[in-house]
Amino acid sequence: MTEPTQNPAPSDHVPAIDRKVTGLKRRLVREATLAVSMLEQAIAALWKLDAEAARAVRLRDDQVDIEEIAIEQECYEVLALRAPYAHDFRMVTFILRANTEVERVADHASSIAKVVQRIAQYAGPTVPAWPTALQELGQRVPALCHETLRAVLDEDMAGARAIVVNDAVIDQLEKRLFDETLELMQGGPHGDADLPIGLLVYRVGRELERVGDLMASIAEDVVYVCSGEIIRHAKRRQAAGG
Repeated sequence: MTEPTQNPAPSDHVPAIDRKVTGLKRRLVREATLAVSMLEQAIAALWKLDAEAARAVRLRDDQVDIEEIAIEQECYEVLALRAPYAHDFRMVTFILRANTEVERVADHASSIAKVVQRIAQYAGPTVPAWPTALQELGQRVPALCHETLRAVLDEDMAGARAIVVNDAVIDQLEKRLFDETLELMQGGPHGDADLPIGLLVYRVGRELERVGDLMASIAEDVVYVCSGEIIRHAKRRQAAGG
């Protein structure tokens, strides 16, 4: 009589799962690298008011959308067919969450590119005097993205915690941008167009601030992957004195 086939013991299939999960993590980082590249190109287009470069950024958004769906499907296949547990399970669920957030980074990059095209229509050949807070956001947010990708790839819990803390700097810059934008709208060189230009400039700052929030969220999940600790609401409790 033929012996019934038994499911392999966990020790028999851990290496295969490890390889699959590691491949998924690297695929997520590649997707994120594309999204961050879009963000950097959108910011570069902003400084020069290059509407054509901004249009090229928007055309790349579909690439990230397609990759997001493919990664999500692969994650579900791993969960359904390979039954990961412990660290591998946390990593797959992390990839599912981060995959959505990476797609949103690409959406914000596309939104900034759209704003660039609109500002160019209002400003003509004269590039506005960009608020210093916006310039700093344009430097800090892409740098924060790269730090986050390194933390994901290396599963660097200490680096991830630092990213969560540094998100407060991005929030402060966004608040400062509000005041600087008011000054731009009151004394800019574009006459009646200063008001809509100012509103659009502030919108860019908001888009960048939201990317910072997404990076902090991914970093919080890196801490969870590494330790099982959930720190998602730690900042809110600290702000409330709890």
